[in-house]
Amino acid sequence: MNILVIGGGGREHAVIKTLKKSKRCGKIWCLPGNGGIERDAECYPVKATDMDGIVQFAKTHPVDFAVVTPDAPLVLGCVDRLEALGIPCFGPDQRAAIIEGSKVFSKQLMRKYGIPTAASAMFEDPMSAISYLKTCEYPVVIKADGLALGKGAVIVNNLQEAQKTVHEMMEEKVFGESGSRILVEEFLVGTEVSVLSFTDGETVVPMVSSMDHKRALDGDEGLNTGGMGTVAPNPYYTEEIAARCMREIFLPTVEAMNGEGRTFRGCLYFGLMLTAQGPKVIEYNCRFGDPEAQVVLPLLESDLLEIMLAVRNGTLSSDMVRFSELNACCVVLASDGYPKKYETGFEISLPADDSHIFVAGARREGDKLLTSGGRVLGAVATAPTLREAIDGAYALAGQITFRNAYMRRDIGARALQAKE
Repeated sequence: MNILVIGGGGREHAVIKTLKKSKRCGKIWCLPGNGGIERDAECYPVKATDMDGIVQFAKTHPVDFAVVTPDAPLVLGCVDRLEALGIPCFGPDQRAAIIEGSKVFSKQLMRKYGIPTAASAMFEDPMSAISYLKTCEYPVVIKADGLALGKGAVIVNNLQEAQKTVHEMMEEKVFGESGSRILVEEFLVGTEVSVLSFTDGETVVPMVSSMDHKRALDGDEGLNTGGMGTVAPNPYYTEEIAARCMREIFLPTVEAMNGEGRTFRGCLYFGLMLTAQGPKVIEYNCRFGDPEAQVVLPLLESDLLEIMLAVRNGTLSSDMVRFSELNACCVVLASDGYPKKYETGFEISLPADDSHIFVAGARREGDKLLTSGGRVLGAVATAPTLREAIDGAYALAGQITFRNAYMRRDIGARALQAKE
């Protein structure tokens, strides 16, 4: 089968490398791809948000199946457009992708169907929001309603910080129209867990749990980023908690979406907080997480393409999805200054064996690979123990060089504490 993959980051690189293992996988095109993905797929400079460009490409190439991975094209209806051409897709349609496209929608869904989550209030004008924030106990979380590249949730510790955040989101429009509505949400205390799941709208098959490290600096300090590293499985996510999540969160969410006439088929991401009162939903994503995909997919023993086809065709079953018992760690190498101002265009030197390196922000210039983004790549290792996986990922990261490279030095440290 000839496969079209939409997107151009480390997540897409992980998806493509995993799809290539399938016996049924033929040619892979990636729009727009990146300089690293070029070694595993044929890339074309069509933006993932250029719906007309994607459709035109699909019309002029023999595409048998499409995988739409980033949030923005899913929310824009990329799956709907491709399915209308007769091309089957992995990924939710536009009506279902709203579960990530609007935090207000997802919060209202959880309230309506009794799915555990943080208490919150929604506001459409800054004055009302600030009046409410004067009555709050701190810290609280302020979230932009729409997509914000994983940076739309801000923890504020006092009224002054809250007022500044409301002003930036609603008046300065730092996230564009995504900040036209905001949620002010209770600050949940506990351990975060990410659980990606395959679902065809009826059956839900969770993948291996993971732990993301979103803050830019060691010790979970600094600004929120798209993710500086991950480990899998998450040691805090026990079998007992997993069973409770399936019963109280995963199945109820899929059933709720069915009840709203928004059947979800694809990868449904559950961002959870394990609180003293039990697991609660922090957020939903309508796609593979990044960099969660980079640790989860290398542990997949089943055929990813067959799973994706079953999700699309409504024939998913739990026995189709098998993961190894190994541990995995991903260390992200970023451009110094990320997620704020940073320089790009520096040559990247990779080790001879780069099979476990997933490129996110790099472009190719002749035979050189140059940095082109904030998060440049992820170095991944799998091993029988978490300690070995972490050591392996850092050893691999140490073989990668580019000017102004930066990485956290404590990826997995909290997970190790839980084990030890």
